[in-house]
Amino acid sequence: MEKQTVVVALSGGVDSAVAALLIKKKYKVIGAFMKNFSDTKNPFTNECNWREEYKAAQKVALQLQIPLHLFDFEKEYKSLVIKPMIQAYKQGLTPNPDIPCNTTIKFPLFWKEAKTLGAQKIAFGHYAQIQKSKQGYHLLQGKDQTKDQSYFLSELSQQDLKHTLFPLGNLTKNQVRTIAKKHSLSNWNRPSTKGICFVGNIPLKQFLEKSLKHKTGILKDHHGKTIGTHPGSFYFTIGQRIGPHLDMTFNEKFKNQNNKRWFIAKKQGNTLIVAPEDHLSLYAKKIKLINLHQINQNEKIPKVLKARTRHLAPLQTGKLNKHNNTYTFTFSKPQKALAPGQYLVLYHKNALVASAEMR
Repeated sequence: MEKQTVVVALSGGVDSAVAALLIKKKYKVIGAFMKNFSDTKNPFTNECNWREEYKAAQKVALQLQIPLHLFDFEKEYKSLVIKPMIQAYKQGLTPNPDIPCNTTIKFPLFWKEAKTLGAQKIAFGHYAQIQKSKQGYHLLQGKDQTKDQSYFLSELSQQDLKHTLFPLGNLTKNQVRTIAKKHSLSNWNRPSTKGICFVGNIPLKQFLEKSLKHKTGILKDHHGKTIGTHPGSFYFTIGQRIGPHLDMTFNEKFKNQNNKRWFIAKKQGNTLIVAPEDHLSLYAKKIKLINLHQINQNEKIPKVLKARTRHLAPLQTGKLNKHNNTYTFTFSKPQKALAPGQYLVLYHKNALVASAEMR
């Protein structure tokens, strides 16, 4: 029987390399590198980051003896991920571009291109698991709780899961590096990537300044007293620590009387309300949700769930409620720095049940 063809997303990193190595035993494997963003450069070599990643992917493909294709999605990425992200920041929200990156680029566009190469499935080096039952497909957390990436995959559909493989789901990062080293893969000890999906580890404010120009705003404390100014509320997020290093200025009275750590508690237009560490205004027990997405529509969502407010944040128990088509989530205990625009991802046991944007 002829082997099925799987197109594996090779990023240049060790995770995708080991994913390709593992499924090569069972499938005919084709590698594909996604070029999604070419504006970021290495400050030392002045070379575009994607070219360095592509060279690393080429080395791995050569070692594994698999063909490597280049999928150019830069136009779509800027339109479907970067543009909406900047618009969301402009509106005072804190978006998470990694989630729409998966739902608009990695999975639909990658799958479309993979099918032109004769693929029956696609594979990624994500730390997550897919399980099939009579009710459909389920997305589970990865075995390695320190690397679990199910949060970023929380808006995938049944169709996405149907033709996708996550070969690393039942492995730890240490096991992945051990496998890579054992097979002498050139990138076995390559550092993991950080920062915005495909953009790289660039300071967010620096990235946003290219599109959002400075707009001086007022800093107020939790009592309503003006304590200084900032360059624009859209550069900052709820729960972020404030300071002069963020181009903020403070009046002398505030500087002389405060040796505490202060954080952003709320945005009111272009005014930032700040409070000292652990002040009640930094916490909320109930959050409104919009655009609830359920992974498996055939299953009823349990009322008591565990929630993540950001990637790898500790799971927090709470209840999902619906009233007049509006969803809210009430935590068992108040949570710090719930930022509108970020995703709340809901789990039951180790299965990802649903996700929604916090408002």
